Amino acid sequence: MSDIRYPQNNDLRCLVHFCAEKGLIWLDESRMILMHAAALAELRKELINSVGIDQARRILTRMGYASGARDAELAKKIRVGQSLQDAFVVGPQLHMLEGMVHVSPVKLDFDLEGGHFFGEFIWENSCEAEVHVREFGHAEHPVCWMEIGYASGYTSAFMGRFILFKEVECSATGNNHCRIVGKPVEEWPDAAEHTPFYEADSIVGRMLELRSQVDALRASLERSLPRQNLIGASSGFRHAYTLIEKAAATQVTVLLLGETGVGKERFARALHEMSSRASGPFVAINCAALPHDLIESELFGVEKGAFTGAQVSRMGKFERADGGTLFLDEIGELPLAAQAKLLRVLQEGEIERLGDDRTRKINVRLVAATNVDLQAAVKAGRFRSDLFYRLNVYPVVIPPLRERLSDIPLLVESMLQRFGALHGKRVPGLTDKALRALKGHTWPGNIRELENLIERGMILAPQNEPIEVEHLFAEPQEFEAVSHGIDATGNLAAAPGTSDMDVLCRQVMHTGVSLDELEQALIQHAVKEANGNLSGAARRLGITRPQLNYRLKKKE
Repeated sequence: MSDIRYPQNNDLRCLVHFCAEKGLIWLDESRMILMHAAALAELRKELINSVGIDQARRILTRMGYASGARDAELAKKIRVGQSLQDAFVVGPQLHMLEGMVHVSPVKLDFDLEGGHFFGEFIWENSCEAEVHVREFGHAEHPVCWMEIGYASGYTSAFMGRFILFKEVECSATGNNHCRIVGKPVEEWPDAAEHTPFYEADSIVGRMLELRSQVDALRASLERSLPRQNLIGASSGFRHAYTLIEKAAATQVTVLLLGETGVGKERFARALHEMSSRASGPFVAINCAALPHDLIESELFGVEKGAFTGAQVSRMGKFERADGGTLFLDEIGELPLAAQAKLLRVLQEGEIERLGDDRTRKINVRLVAATNVDLQAAVKAGRFRSDLFYRLNVYPVVIPPLRERLSDIPLLVESMLQRFGALHGKRVPGLTDKALRALKGHTWPGNIRELENLIERGMILAPQNEPIEVEHLFAEPQEFEAVSHGIDATGNLAAAPGTSDMDVLCRQVMHTGVSLDELEQALIQHAVKEANGNLSGAARRLGITRPQLNYRLKKKE
């Protein structure tokens, strides 16, 4: 990340005025509006469905371009006498203040007189990406058309020449954030593909031509999703799914790697269902859930009388999976003796039941899974190296949920349908704040944890009302506080309860420290900072030396 730092935006916030009595909002001398994101989503949907995706993109791009150019006029009036960089970042700061997207600079290099410009920024919380995914699902190509138009319009007006920004990553395509790059239009080899979206074009003149393409364009928006029991569209998920698809056409042994709760068994089932063995059995066993002295009999079977209590002969999991797929979860927990037998099964394709000297041929596709580092286990002597190399022919890494945040809305929608049917309850979805809380969670339990939270929310939320944050989490959650509100004059001002002292008080109260403990800890810290000088410590605390002595004696 760049070391570029934004200056304080107080000078921008003070330009915003609300006049509720007359129905006016002003940004300096330009009239502004507050609009629901849902309204923007509806406008976007109507444009795409009515005139096609290219024409909709052109309209929204030009709309953003006009907004950016107008903000550039404002930028030239403020921060006079400050650095050129501080003057330029008025645009990104206004874009954030207007609620469109959070902008983080990666690289910014420009020369106003020479006309040189290169800028790279990361976008988070893109309004356009969110509303597009809400209406159409994940897209094949970047969709933040109005926001990219704003960046191009602002920078072009600021620089006095056409600066073309391109969205090289987009959260609507499965990335965790958007990334944009801007430079003079002539420096883009594919500029001709993008400049038409900045040019005026008659909708009426193209209506008949576009109408014939609408059905095809709608179909292109509906991406082919993975199998029903696998849900996701992020880049990491799609990569893992593609590997599974390719493995399904073969008989290769697959090793699924990933943290607990990422859905390894679901991937294993999908592999089985896509393979030529789909008509055969799918048998799953968790190696960590079985006592070590029973694992061999569970896997390979047992003959009558093989050990005390073996009163009948019994097939093991390998025989039960004959003609199908055997899924061994937590394979890193297998004892070494069972590992040796498993290696022989993989090499020879035959098993021996415990207590039997007869071998049995089997035809089984093995899928193994683990959340431990098998290479480290090999070095520590807990896992056989020859078995590791036999299993590691085709590893597939399933990403944790924190690396596929864009999949959370898709997963939530599916879980709401499933738990709604299970509990006989209907909720319209999650509030925006609740969904934001899910995206901000660290997800140590991955998808399994998400399932638990959604089921909890489904149970606690009132019928036909959306799930709120308090329905999801058992413990209170910390969110970004609203830092500015509207004061009596119509200006944005610090909202109540957001001063530094308020923040400090909340932090202290959350620690559970008592008032007496806090006072003593503060006194001891002041004495330490003053190198034992009580007079100096008293001055730091804003009290007299006798008052400090009294408090120190009270501790005794």
